[in-house]
Amino acid sequence: MTQIPLINGQRHSWSSIEVNVLDRIVTGVTAISYDDSQVKENHYGSGDMPVFRGRGKYEAKASMTLYNYEVEAIQQALPKGKRLQDIPIFDVKVSFLDDASSDVVTHVIRNCEFKTNKRDMKQGDTKIEVQLDLIVSHIEWN
Repeated sequence: MTQIPLINGQRHSWSSIEVNVLDRIVTGVTAISYDDSQVKENHYGSGDMPVFRGRGKYEAKASMTLYNYEVEAIQQALPKGKRLQDIPIFDVKVSFLDDASSDVVTHVIRNCEFKTNKRDMKQGDTKIEVQLDLIVSHIEWN
């Protein structure tokens, strides 16, 4: 496939990312991290080369960092006495625009729940960011 050269050298960038949590676009997200892996091992028989490959469990991980005002807004929407960790299972959609083709790419982090709710602030900070770890079932890569 022939690709058109990029005029400004840009493809996907942070400025084209849109994060949707609990059916709402989150503008105060400063980082999102997600990955998946699967255990794979070579198994040996006679000789020194593997005779087959075994596959084990699949695991997905995710976390996001939000400005404190976003986290506080989510907490304010909860019934009194509920915590972030009490929010029922939800999906997180991460979409970004391919500037070269105008195609929107969407990854869906499935069956998320918040595992943590922690604040970490220090003298000299000009903003409060909150890193929230998630438990997830799997990731759909577009």
